[in-house]
Amino acid sequence: MRLFSSLFKDNSGATAVEYGLLISILALTLFVALGDYYELMNNMFGGIADAYEDATP
Repeated sequence: MRLFSSLFKDNSGATAVEYGLLISILALTLFVALGDYYELMNNMFGGIADAYEDATP
């Protein structure tokens, strides 16, 4: 019985779980933000490339 009560009181793994959740939220946020950034940059440089193509004879 003492073993079970000590297992329920042990919080040493809680910090690792919290850090894991924090890292996963950060990774998801970066993935979404960089996805939008990639699309924006792709459109911008695509427009520059198209303008260059139209300007050259």
